[in-house]
Parts: sequence; structure tokens; C-alpha cells
Amino acid sequence: MSNRTNKSSMPPRFSMPPVWSWIVMVGFLVFFISGVVNANISINRVWEGASNIGTFLARAFPPDMSRWDSILMAMLETFEIALVGTVLGVVISLPIALLISQNTTPHVAVSRALRFMVSVMRTVPDLVWALIFVISVGLGSFAGILTIMVDTIAFCARFFSERIEEIDKGPVEAIQSTGSNRLGIYAASIIPIGFPSFVATGLFSVEKAIRSAVVLGLVGAGGIGIELSTSMSLMKYDEAFMIIIIIFIVVVMVEQLSSVIRKKII
Repeated sequence: MSNRTNKSSMPPRFSMPPVWSWIVMVGFLVFFISGVVNANISINRVWEGASNIGTFLARAFPPDMSRWDSILMAMLETFEIALVGTVLGVVISLPIALLISQNTTPHVAVSRALRFMVSVMRTVPDLVWALIFVISVGLGSFAGILTIMVDTIAFCARFFSERIEEIDKGPVEAIQSTGSNRLGIYAASIIPIGFPSFVATGLFSVEKAIRSAVVLGLVGAGGIGIELSTSMSLMKYDEAFMIIIIIFIVVVMVEQLSSVIRKKII
């Protein structure tokens, strides 16, 4: 069999990338190398860091349990911040998602405006929202709840909207044929069909919120983060380690419970 393959041609997957691809790759490489250089990464610093971690662990054992009651109350406050903020965020996210989704929005202008709002909320980091709310309403758990609520809306509204847009048109058209209004269509078809996905996303938000609530305390938004920051600042590493253990236990318990609930629903 004669070989008619043109050796100068290559399969599409091996073709020469366009010029803009080379520009992007070179730019990425430049930024990567610049990041490594500016970080001053070296073997000596890694070795010193490992030694410092060893010193921290040596001073952290055994964990100091003298203030376990205060620490548990702070952890309870953190859990309450995460739970209240998430529930409020999920409740607000559902109507926003219905207004955003292309198959349920009353007008394209409404969808675009709310999408932009959600994108802005998702772009701003949690700590920035926490600082804004601490300035607005003062220190404490209220600022943390508002931060978690905004973060949950930014997270859930997007995924709720994606699930709503994936819903089959058949059940929706069947409800429409009965003469039902928009709210009736939402209640009888959209929400029941998407309910398992909404619950799963909400549970993921709870897990995410608990981890976020711990960090929010570092900027004064309430919870156990304040206790952890104080212990670390005063170099009470044994007490800080006790706080870390409690945080780890609570986060793992919530993740396991969330996983069980998702398996029951989905």
C-alpha cells in the first residue's frame, strides 16, 4: 500500500497553536517565574519553616483544656453564625435564581441585572465583606451572619439557576396548560423538581460557611476565630491547638452529617 500521507501535515491536535496562545503561555510563564522569585523560595527557608512547625507542635502538646467551656461557647457561636447566615442566604437565593434563569425570568433585563449583582457578590472575598459589615454594624456575630448570607447568596443563586435552566420543559408546560400563574408554575413544577439539588447545594453551603465563619472571627466578625487569633498572638500555642482540634472535630462532624443527608435525598 502506497504511503500517501503528507509528512508536512500534522493531525489537528498536533497543529501549531495560534499566536495568541503563545502570548498567553509566555505571559503565564513570566508571571509564574516572577511569583517564584518574589516569594524568595529557598531550601533554607523551607528547612527553617519545618523547624518552626516542630517548635510549635512541641509547645502545643499537651493541649490546654483549662478554658474548654469558653472555647466551646465560641465554637457554638461560630456554628450559629454559619447556620443562620446560610439559611437566610439560601432562602433569598431561590427567588433570585428564579429571576436569573432564562426559562423563568420575567424579563431579560431583570436576569442580566441580577446576574451582574450576584457576580459582584461572588467576586468580593469573604474577608472584605466581613470588614465592610464590621464597619457598618460593628463587631460581633451580626457582621458574621451578614457576611455568610452574602457569600451564600453568591454561591447558591448561581447553582440554583443552573439547575433550574436544566429542568425539562414538559412538566412546566403541563402546569401552564392548566392556566396556572407564574407562582403556581414555580411551586408545582420548578421547585419540586429541583428540590434535591437545592438541598444538596444548601448543605455544601453550610460546610463552606462553617470554615468561613472561623476565619471571619479573625477580623472581628464573631465566633471562635477571635479566640484562635488571641491565643496565637499571645503565643499560647497549647490553647490554640485545643481550639484547632475543636474546629477540626466540628467541621468533620458537619461534613459527615451533610454527606448522609445528601445520600438520603439524592
